[in-house]
Amino acid sequence: MKVAVVNPPFLNGKFSRTSRSPAINKSGTLYWPFWLAHGTGALERAGHEVLFLDCPAKGIGEKELFRLLADFKPRMTVFDTSTPSIYSDLELASVAAGMMEENYVVLVGTHASALPEQCLRLAPAVGAVARGEYDATLVELADTLDGGGDPADVPGMTVNTGGQIADTGTRNMISDLDSLPFLADVYRKHLDPRDYFFAAARYPSVMTITSRGCPFRCSFCVWPQVMHLGKYRARSPEHVAEEFKLFGEYFPEVMEVVIEDDTFSVGSDRVEQVADALIARNNRLPWTANVRANLSLDAMRKMKEAGCRLIIVGYESGSQEILDSVSKGTTVEQNMEFAERAGKAGLLVHGCFMAGNPGETPETLEETFRMAVKLAPDTAQFFPVMVYPGTALYRRYREEGRLKTENYRRWVTPEGLHNCIVDLPQLPAEVLVQWCNQARKRFYLRPRYLAYKLFQSARHPLTEGRRTLRAFGTFRKYLFRKNGNE
Repeated sequence: MKVAVVNPPFLNGKFSRTSRSPAINKSGTLYWPFWLAHGTGALERAGHEVLFLDCPAKGIGEKELFRLLADFKPRMTVFDTSTPSIYSDLELASVAAGMMEENYVVLVGTHASALPEQCLRLAPAVGAVARGEYDATLVELADTLDGGGDPADVPGMTVNTGGQIADTGTRNMISDLDSLPFLADVYRKHLDPRDYFFAAARYPSVMTITSRGCPFRCSFCVWPQVMHLGKYRARSPEHVAEEFKLFGEYFPEVMEVVIEDDTFSVGSDRVEQVADALIARNNRLPWTANVRANLSLDAMRKMKEAGCRLIIVGYESGSQEILDSVSKGTTVEQNMEFAERAGKAGLLVHGCFMAGNPGETPETLEETFRMAVKLAPDTAQFFPVMVYPGTALYRRYREEGRLKTENYRRWVTPEGLHNCIVDLPQLPAEVLVQWCNQARKRFYLRPRYLAYKLFQSARHPLTEGRRTLRAFGTFRKYLFRKNGNE
């Protein structure tokens, strides 16, 4: 059966829908659609013919999208969703549903999974939402439609049958992640590394996932809560190493692999096992991974030996009270010790900092900035708090009346940049955004940091220098504005 899998266009820009905080990024970052790719691979393995369209990456606008769908004539079309783009996503999905009488349209992604009934009531022409992890759901749905069956019999969905919206029950999540198709194989068939960019990595880079879910309970993190329901599973080290090998074979132009797990370092033991598997395969591809501040020095050194170049860590705040308020499970002291270990291991660090968590004050924000300078990461990001339906932090702020609006268009600015809709007692949303813009300038325009970057670029002009220049080329127009969101 013919199935179209679509990452739809939004704002005619490089809208990074797969990012944990979907937006058009100031750095030019555009995430690979790895969840859709896994779904595509599962459908193809089951024998279905798939048209996989990543519209933001390819610059495919609405008219061209509908032309491509009309030419392909799918029996089922899958649309990805996110909170900032949801009204556009629903409109496009509705048009697709009305184009062909037998085109069954299903929504996937974080926003539709968190609010399936609301989405289906806003878009009554859409057939269903495949909630959470949808690989197996899409395959069973396609098989059911192909055989003339009833979609309401497929678990893991919320369906709209003639205006009657119903939950089809819970689907067990995949326990054996090694059973999933290699993303490398799907990418090779459908996508081009040159269409994607990750500011912290060398260009061109490729993204993969070595685990799903996270055992930790950060109240703001959307993927573990909405897509994976807190259930952590990991691929075997050998499976990961095999995919690295495939990336090298399929994409000789790729300069780096980005491991986009919520937490690659759930335990240092597994990190060392993955590193050992990469070493045993003589891995030559540099790589980057998201980690926690509990990562051991031995694991860091093994990662470095296996080709790891940079680690990304959510420091979040310089205030222990703030870290505790979002159930981060780390301490300010751990953060400082982590940075010291990374330096000893020779790994670069990209540090992530948030503004606007419960209990935030001007004083705690200044603590965060002072810590950012003291930690001295290679690069840093400062984001206003982004709360998404389905997360504990969204529920808390909604119950406390802290949300300025529930118009999801306001989750980004008119041009698609990150926005904030949370008002705190001493820190209204506009002040949180302004603080992040100013913190970014204060961090990156320090003479000491500029000297460090010039020295780094001079030592490694073809790698670090090229990466820095490419990211700065997009980022500078925001960095030097009076207000970064203007």
